[in-house]
Amino acid sequence: MSMRNPMAVAADIAAESSRLEVRLAGGAREIDAAQALRYRVFHEELRATPSGAVPGRDVDGFDAVCDHLVILDHAAAPGGAVVGTYRLLRRSVAERALGFYSATEFDIAPLLAQPGELLELGRSCVDPAYRTRATMQLLWRGISAYVLRHGVSLMFGCASLPGTDVDALAPALSYLHHRHLAPPELRARALPDRYVDMNRAPASCVSHDMAARQFEGQAAVAGLPPLLKGYLRLGGFVGEGAVVDQAFNTTDVCLIVPLDNVAGKYARHFLQRLA
Repeated sequence: MSMRNPMAVAADIAAESSRLEVRLAGGAREIDAAQALRYRVFHEELRATPSGAVPGRDVDGFDAVCDHLVILDHAAAPGGAVVGTYRLLRRSVAERALGFYSATEFDIAPLLAQPGELLELGRSCVDPAYRTRATMQLLWRGISAYVLRHGVSLMFGCASLPGTDVDALAPALSYLHHRHLAPPELRARALPDRYVDMNRAPASCVSHDMAARQFEGQAAVAGLPPLLKGYLRLGGFVGEGAVVDQAFNTTDVCLIVPLDNVAGKYARHFLQRLA
């Protein structure tokens, strides 16, 4: 698997980040550390329900076939402490294994019909002490280098909003539905038995200016992941319908970021600059 050949990405984005490095996990020890970090963030901090498969670790069947992007702090421990992680799964790998995790929540047939290499993003988290702009830039650099290295034409994944109260999340869900709904040819859809309508307020209530205020306000209160907003700025979309994930205490939308169309040309240029 490619995780055995770590991809190093320079971490010289700022003096205070010179001790940080982003690359693919180099072996079992770093993957285990990433799973331990995921457990601390998802299960201890955000109160997800542990699977119980491995105590103190967030583990599922997809881990064995995914690449694991990690941020290492070389000043915190010998060999580097894992302080951030992102799970990456390419179509060329998924087709030989379990498929994509997103397919457990969404009908992703429109995405699978697209040509080229697809990349599923998931399980992103950062240690609370490292949630800074510099760390986010490192994650972007790692994803960018990976995308360009493998010729990815479309990225997607389950983007999580914190909490399972869809009424409390109505402003954010309605904004995403009215302002960022994917075109029909890319419109993944929540599975019928898990479908939650995102159109919880009329479009007139989420005009561009108002939507921005509501969205940013919701992000500030509920902790909407900065990466989601970054993907939207790159021309990303969301699928139709949300999914409540009780086990992870989140409400998920299907994030879709094409990299091979007009908007994608800008995104690819942006990624090239970061890499």
